[in-house]
Amino acid sequence: MSISQADEVLAELEAPFYRAVGDEVEVFQAAARRGSPVLLKGPTGCGKTRFVETMAHGLGRELITAAGHEDMTSADLVGRFLLKGGETVWADGPLTRAVREGAIFYLDEVVEARQDTTVVIHPLADHRRELPIDRLGTTLRAAPGFQLVISYNPGYQSVLKSLKESTRQRFVAIELDFPPVDIETEVVTYEAGIPPETASALVKVGRAIRTLDGSPLREVASTRLLILAGGLVAEGLSLRSAVQSAVVQALSDDPDVVRALGELVDAVLPRA
Repeated sequence: MSISQADEVLAELEAPFYRAVGDEVEVFQAAARRGSPVLLKGPTGCGKTRFVETMAHGLGRELITAAGHEDMTSADLVGRFLLKGGETVWADGPLTRAVREGAIFYLDEVVEARQDTTVVIHPLADHRRELPIDRLGTTLRAAPGFQLVISYNPGYQSVLKSLKESTRQRFVAIELDFPPVDIETEVVTYEAGIPPETASALVKVGRAIRTLDGSPLREVASTRLLILAGGLVAEGLSLRSAVQSAVVQALSDDPDVVRALGELVDAVLPRA
């Protein structure tokens, strides 16, 4: 095997595992060629982060991520002055590093950050492709290859935390959801390292919880939770114990809800 062939094999082995459901890969690649920012919409644990990782790998771009939260300030994204060895030095934030290096910057759960913080991304998300750094008195032009990607869960966020129209209309939107049964089974099988029939049983549990009438749950059983449960099975735990720990108990602390979910699981899972 030549060096180039070995490099190709290594790159393939290191590629994140993702199975496309629709045309999301083609849409993202087209947006990347134009340098257009991308907004990912979808429920928690449906694969938004994995999708971005896969796209970055395929494009050969570095991926720099940050998670939105209510205490996030613009300095957390852009940077700040720090005291080092008696001297004041500037330290780039993750957004600034991505702009300088031409990387993909992924801001997860963007609406969890304060709106006055996320406004800093606006000049990067239109034709200007610029990042004003007020504390340095300069404006940084985005290097070739820079791309801005943000995500949020529209079904989970409250009205007070919805994405502003002035932000939304700067982005190409891609909606992701939990994959079809066959693809989700394949994903759980691969990620958890379990037999397909076990993964199929887990997916049936997930589907049953997602379609539960009058569900009191704020979040449903995500693909991520099913993979966690599958990982416990791979370590020798019984299927029911794994589901109870990684799915049922993770979804609620309410005793009545936990009991109802347990009964649902008993009805769905095959008898030992």
